[in-house]
Amino acid sequence: MEKRTRVLTLFLSAIMMLSLLSACGGNGNNTSASTNDGNTGGSNGGSEPKKDTITALLPPVSANYQARFADMEKEFNQLYPHLTLKIEPASWEDMTQKLDTQVNAGSPPDIAWVGSTAISKYAALNVLLDLNPVLSDEVKADYDEVAMKYFQLGDAQYGLPAYLAIHSIGGNRQFLEEAGIDWRSVQQNGWTYEEFREAIKNGVVKNDKGETTRYGFVFATSGVTSKDYLSIMAKSAGLPEYFDEDLKFSYTSKNFLGLLEAIRQMIDDGSMPKELSSIDAGKRWNMFLTGQTMITGKGLASFENSARLNNEKIKANDGSAVADSIEAEYIALPVPTFNGADYIPTSVVDGYIALRGKKEPSEEHIKNIGLAINFLSSGSIAANYSNELFLSPVTESARNAAVLEEYPRNEDNIKADQAMMAKAVPARTDIPTDKAAEAIKIETEVIVPKLQALLANEITPQEMYDAVKAAAIKSFGEDGIVVD
Repeated sequence: MEKRTRVLTLFLSAIMMLSLLSACGGNGNNTSASTNDGNTGGSNGGSEPKKDTITALLPPVSANYQARFADMEKEFNQLYPHLTLKIEPASWEDMTQKLDTQVNAGSPPDIAWVGSTAISKYAALNVLLDLNPVLSDEVKADYDEVAMKYFQLGDAQYGLPAYLAIHSIGGNRQFLEEAGIDWRSVQQNGWTYEEFREAIKNGVVKNDKGETTRYGFVFATSGVTSKDYLSIMAKSAGLPEYFDEDLKFSYTSKNFLGLLEAIRQMIDDGSMPKELSSIDAGKRWNMFLTGQTMITGKGLASFENSARLNNEKIKANDGSAVADSIEAEYIALPVPTFNGADYIPTSVVDGYIALRGKKEPSEEHIKNIGLAINFLSSGSIAANYSNELFLSPVTESARNAAVLEEYPRNEDNIKADQAMMAKAVPARTDIPTDKAAEAIKIETEVIVPKLQALLANEITPQEMYDAVKAAAIKSFGEDGIVVD
């Protein structure tokens, strides 16, 4: 009997040991899921947090931003040894396409760079994560309130801002002065469309054959910049948003038709190229550096530094400057006002959004996304890309961080940027998501293609206006549009 009892005891012990080993070892699928879902645990008897990978899709935000990706990944892992930050680079040209392809496939990155105006688009697709539950009050307090609001919809915080900038235009100082333009006065006091129209006429230069060798104004309107020209000018044409304060679609206003007529006039005057619809961001900047235009758009504060760096390459005569480029001092200028409207600059708040795929992420994975998104948008990382872009950081931690290199600035441009920034208006948070999404649909399906046709002189301003109005009535009804 005693022998039988000992055998039974040994058998039960063996069963218990096998069960324990199985529990400790787990299986490959569970281990993989834990890594991907970010169940960073820490609650199982004080064991180390489970490993997790956070993915990000990011464009070349500044000159050296993508070159620092490896260092950024390493630094993040040093801060959080159980976490891996995996960054996929994208060009500006394919950033949106890449992201939309991944979103449509149900497997987007955890973090992606977008302009804040795109938030309503992704919110309508139900792929955004609200970070409020995982962002501490201390983290939130680090960000400037105005910039922070651009990444909010209702009570949800769908991401964090990287910077706040003003989209402007910029001129070659020598050419501006040759055309008799008091650019310092324009920087501080602005100009009307009528004044601007005459100024860019004066900036046109022709050769002996009557061929234009320098235009007064060139704006990128192709590729990723296809909607920029119209939307930036509209801000100061009495159309600061797609919806007025009564939530009626505003691009059916007579101000919209007036803006379209002005856009066509500048081409018909010969102040802008007839082939404007084919000019992308790269060609527009090349035309500025090679002296083929007096004023270029859209402009950012960082263009001053880009022009300065090319000037240094010209002086060094080492062949690294843009081919056929000339020395050019970049002067920041506000866009003109149209229809007697007040100047309202286009505030650009870009940054990082948090995304989810088909599978619901764990709370721990969302927490880890919060850590990564805060890491990318604050401190030394934000300090350095803001510095390269000639922008003031939007976080206190970035303002207090050291930068890798100091750059010389034009004091007049600094004052101009401050004057434009002072007139920036806060983000509209009252526009319902469904209305915003419908407006973006009209923009994508009607406004952008019709603008390209207008620039190519294939349709008239009236025909474009009528097409947009018809689409707006279809979406919002006769009572949902502005009639003036």
